Order: sequence, then C-alpha cells, then structure tokens
Amino acid sequence: MTLKIKYNKLKSILKQMGQVVIAYSGGVDSTFLLKAATDELGTGNVKAILATSPSYPSREFKRAIEVARKMGVNVDLIETKELEDPKFSNNPVNRCYFCKFELFEKIAALISGQDIHNMVDGSNYDDLSDHRPGMLALKERNVRSPLQEAGLTKADIRELSRQMRLPTWEKDSLACLSSRFPYGEKIDLKKLQMVDEAENFLVSLGFNNIRARHEKNTLRIEITPGQIKLLLDDELRIRLVKKMKEIGYTYISLDLEGYRQGSLNETTKKPRHTTGLTIDRLSV
Repeated sequence: MTLKIKYNKLKSILKQMGQVVIAYSGGVDSTFLLKAATDELGTGNVKAILATSPSYPSREFKRAIEVARKMGVNVDLIETKELEDPKFSNNPVNRCYFCKFELFEKIAALISGQDIHNMVDGSNYDDLSDHRPGMLALKERNVRSPLQEAGLTKADIRELSRQMRLPTWEKDSLACLSSRFPYGEKIDLKKLQMVDEAENFLVSLGFNNIRARHEKNTLRIEITPGQIKLLLDDELRIRLVKKMKEIGYTYISLDLEGYRQGSLNETTKKPRHTTGLTIDRLSV
C-alpha cells in the first residue's frame, strides 16, 4: 500500500470509532496518532492520557504536555504503580504485559461513565515483528491500535509527521526505562533513577538515540552509531565516565553496534557475539 492509502485507512478507522482515548506518551507514534485523531474527529472527541511513573523518562514530561497543548489537547495524568507488583518488578520476559494491563485498567477506571470510551494506543506495524507481550494485555482490555491496523510502519509515521510538521518527526524512539534491564534482574526505584539520570546526562552531552543499559553494577551505553567516534575524545570520555561513576556504576561500557531497536530482546532470540567495549579502561 502507498503511504496515502495507509493514511486514508487510518482516517477511516478513526472516523468509524467516532471518539478515542489515547494512551499518550509524547513519543513519535502516539503524538502522530493524537494529531491524526484530532484532525479527523476534532478535539472534543479525543482524550489524551499520560501515565507517569518512575519508568517514564523524566526528560519527556514537559515536552509531551507542550506538544499536545499546541494541538489544542489537554492531557489528563494518571500515576501507575507497576513497581509495587512483584510480577512486574521481578522482570520476567513478559514484564510488559503487567505494565500495560495496569495502564489500561487505570485508564478504563478514569473514563468510566464518560462519553469517550474507545481506548487506543500507538503501536505500529513494525511492533508485530518484535517481542511485545504487552499486546496480550491490549487484547484483554479491548484496546485497539489504529496505526497497526492501517499498516503504518515507524518510517511511514515519521514521514507523515514530517509532512504535518510535527516536532516529533525525527525524535528519538521512546521506550520505558524498565526496558533497560536484562530479563530476570529485579527492577527497583533506585535503579530506575540511576538509568534516568544517566540518560539525561547523555542527552545533555548531545548524544541521541541513547539507551543506558543497566546490569547489576555495569552500564552499557548505546548511542547512534555515527556518534561513537566522539568518545575517542579523551576529555569527553573522562567526563562521561566520572559522571556515571558518581551515579553509582562501577563499570561503564560502550556497545559498538550502537543503538538499535529491540536490542533488549536479542537474548530471547538466537545467541549473538557481543561487542561491548569498556570505555573507562580504553586508551585513546
């Protein structure tokens, strides 16, 4: 299908629904869905709900609210407490299921008795090819994914966002901070705060597509592959290492493959050769 056909299909899906409640994060996909929905249905038929928790990157909050406000949409806030559920905090392979189930349970409770009740999320067509246990929770809560139903990929969504002049069209992919931990390592508030602080610092240095992968006392950094060469600068490297040790990491390594979507789930597939490089012991 052409991009135009896919977008027209999305509009048709939204029109048939009439009104929607969007699980909004401020990321590329949910922002585009919010824009498409408000254009097609009007702001009176669209509700955006943003869930805050320690798993949500702190640097994203203000930007998400502002982007929605510029569309004329006020964002309702809810607080999720997935860390209080050991089924989530023990970090099993299906961790995402428990997070999504609680999210939409709380959204459903918030909108109970209101006129707008069709819950939707920003999952796209590419998500079908990755390990996404949260999709089961969506199905159980009768949550629809219009972008996915329309066959829109991440590349499609970025291009349409660019055409619509959305500020998120070239924004880094957004994922909850809980995805920074290898399956089986318990997640707690302190660890999430460490990851959040580490990523905020990487952003302040100008890196993008960043992931601070936490494993016990080790931090494995993913950044855009083209930016890896920047860490050959001694001053920058030493500054980065110093900050990460202050945060609480003993070992700091750089993933030489750089950022790629779904790297957390590589261990659930076939084994691969790792390419981690410990940069606090690297002589350059």
